[in-house]
Amino acid sequence: MSDTLIARAKKVAFQGEAGAYANLAAREALPHAMAIPSPSFEDAIAAVRERTADLCIIPVENSLHGRIADIHHLLPQAGLYIVGEHFHRVRHQLLGVKGATLAELKTVFSQGPALGQCRKVIRELNLHPQVWHDTAGSARHIAELKDASAGAIASSLAAEIYGLVVLKPDVEDEPHNMTRFLIMAPEPDDAPADAGPVITTFIFRVRNVPAALYKAMGGFATNGVNMTKLESYQLGGSFNATQFYADIEGHPDERGVRLALEELKFFSASMTVLGVYPAHPFRQHMPAI
Repeated sequence: MSDTLIARAKKVAFQGEAGAYANLAAREALPHAMAIPSPSFEDAIAAVRERTADLCIIPVENSLHGRIADIHHLLPQAGLYIVGEHFHRVRHQLLGVKGATLAELKTVFSQGPALGQCRKVIRELNLHPQVWHDTAGSARHIAELKDASAGAIASSLAAEIYGLVVLKPDVEDEPHNMTRFLIMAPEPDDAPADAGPVITTFIFRVRNVPAALYKAMGGFATNGVNMTKLESYQLGGSFNATQFYADIEGHPDERGVRLALEELKFFSASMTVLGVYPAHPFRQHMPAI
């Protein structure tokens, strides 16, 4: 591993309790670093800003549920830089206390999106779903209940941590459940232009002129730059202040990317690059639409 901020990291903060899917993602992406749980996304980001953690790993989108709420509002104000990305395959496990059986289960606890991703098994077993604040937290809850009729949908790591058993493995409805995480640091660590596929992430606000967004995007088409994501969201509750978040393939030092960004800046009131980082290998295997 090269001498990067990721390679040197000793602690990585994630949102959630021990055993959360972000905990698993941290283990996969940074196996050499200690994963530190944080109550909220803001706390995970603050841990890096305050230097109690070297990095944080933050989910930004899920293949089934789209973008993670609030994250795009937090990123511009975070004061951090994206230094990497990781795609985590979400595998939901139906957990119970030791000695429990599927026939005994009556109630299942988990976070709302996880329950929504496991509707088939919930219906098949005629379970009563109960929303909990966190998947790993739901596992901890049933471990404390010690009730054989209560189960949780969470990760295999949560089962290991809280002394539970997997009553039914991989209970998600869809096999293509992927969450994309960003790895963020207190300072930039841009990938070199000659080190393989690169993603550049930036935010911008267009000028208040007719067709400004259309004109701002034109440079990417004319210079052959692939934009893999473009999302908008309102600022400060105003319908007049819109900020855009974008991912593109390529490095700012490449001629086409440089020209496209110059054209974007011309039609933008502001533009900030959040990170230039290696593309995760999963991108090579993404299914074609």
